[in-house]
Amino acid sequence: MKFKVIIGVLCLLLILAVSCQSPQSIEFARYYSSGSLLYQSHCQNCHGAKGEGLNALIPPLTDTVFIKNNIHQLPCLVKNGLRGKLTINKKDFTEKMPSNDLAPIEIANVLTYVANSFGNKRGTIDVVQVGNDLNNCK
Repeated sequence: MKFKVIIGVLCLLLILAVSCQSPQSIEFARYYSSGSLLYQSHCQNCHGAKGEGLNALIPPLTDTVFIKNNIHQLPCLVKNGLRGKLTINKKDFTEKMPSNDLAPIEIANVLTYVANSFGNKRGTIDVVQVGNDLNNCK
């Protein structure tokens, strides 16, 4: 009987140890899930449910190279919008992207979602990074 109880307790401890998440993975999940909701309400109408964009009008968010190379400019694009030409995958986009009133934490959330969806894998983009990037907007 004692042996069965000990085995049961050890199995329970093993299950608990395996199911525990690190603080980083919990933070990522919080940013990502909030970002998903923000994307749906602020971005999806133009950029599409799968980040595919809209033909020659709205750029896709599926270009991992553009996301990677411009990760520190993305908060400025989200906050201030964009006017002028943007080239992605050798394709020019000139449609205006409007500015918005998202708070830095909301920008961090939506960028964490975008930067880890549609083929992108960039990890958490936290509010401190977004704040620093916003301070350096041109």
